[in-house]
Amino acid sequence: MKSVLKLELEEAKVMMEAAKQAAVDAKALETICIVDDGGYVIALERMNGGRITGPEIAIAKAFTASGHKRSTHLFNQPGGPATTTGEAFGIHAMLPGKFAIFVGGFPIVVNGEVVGGVGISGGNGEQDTAVGVAALKALQSYLGNEYEVITAADIKK
Repeated sequence: MKSVLKLELEEAKVMMEAAKQAAVDAKALETICIVDDGGYVIALERMNGGRITGPEIAIAKAFTASGHKRSTHLFNQPGGPATTTGEAFGIHAMLPGKFAIFVGGFPIVVNGEVVGGVGISGGNGEQDTAVGVAALKALQSYLGNEYEVITAADIKK
């Protein structure tokens, strides 16, 4: 048997508020999605004026990050698994509309376990990354020293 940590609505709300503030600070109209370890949505918000495509893209980024335990932008970096010479080239075609291989998705890793994902859509890559990292840092702050949350942008579990 194994004990597991579960991301719940209270934590997702903390992450959401921090992400929205970071989006305002970055001057980006973002959609923010937080999913559990199964890729199911816990929280989703599209900021006023955000793109209508944002929710689907943010959900896909969060789903991918959670399910594949890595930041989505790592798939297509040079030598990455989704590049034309990578072992997972075309992986995004296997789950059309659900699998994202570009910047803006980050797994939520607590005490070494992936407990969910956060997906950000609407800004440029730098803005999406800043908003995602802000959400992860807020979770670390909320949980305190009893837990360790990976708060870097390049996460590969």
